[in-house]
Amino acid sequence: MCGRFAMNEDVDDLIRDFVAAGGRAGDWRPSYSIAPTDPAPIVREWQPEGADAPTREVTLATWDWPQPAGAPRRGPIINARLEKLDQRFWVGAFSNARCIVPMLGYYEWTGEKGAKQPHFIHGDGLLAAAGVSWASKDADGDWSRVFAVVTREARDASGEVHDRMPAFLEPDTWATWLNPQSITGASPTESAANRSAMIDLLDRTSTAVAATMRTRLVDRRVNSVRAIDPQDATLVDGLET
Repeated sequence: MCGRFAMNEDVDDLIRDFVAAGGRAGDWRPSYSIAPTDPAPIVREWQPEGADAPTREVTLATWDWPQPAGAPRRGPIINARLEKLDQRFWVGAFSNARCIVPMLGYYEWTGEKGAKQPHFIHGDGLLAAAGVSWASKDADGDWSRVFAVVTREARDASGEVHDRMPAFLEPDTWATWLNPQSITGASPTESAANRSAMIDLLDRTSTAVAATMRTRLVDRRVNSVRAIDPQDATLVDGLET
């Protein structure tokens, strides 16, 4: 699972790191506590009309997926399971609107309710989590962009804390994952083959990144989203032992 993450770079840094043409991330400020329903920067590609190549951009999106039609309102939908990407609920976004969610790392918790211990799980630098994105109407009828983080069975250090983790991409897979050309083919057989190949790619690359992940205990003040300053960089500092 991924229920909170940190992103310590500003838009200009992300444009440089992801070789993007520009950004539309407004007044984004680095945050060490991005929670469900918060806005966060994502990287996506889209095909301008008449252009020979797609445009890659950094844009702001809300971490909250629309609820299924007719379903009772529950908590925010924030994660898409890797093994369900080709199923009905996710298949449209997976086939047509994949994105990258940049992260410094993410949080998970162990322990009993009331005494939860937060862990910060991270790599050697900026992480590129696989995501799906969509343009959605809000309650006022205005269009906005939303995203969900793709998760998989946890491996290595991540698996010591929780049984799920974000599916991270290696740099040489970014272009394939972001390609805005639909992987829905001319026939059901072709579509299934294209989707299976993309899922296999994500499984391989995320397994490789998982081997580089490390975890550290952080202060329990992270537990309260409302009580902390999300711009406080010390939230991800390890506890002294």
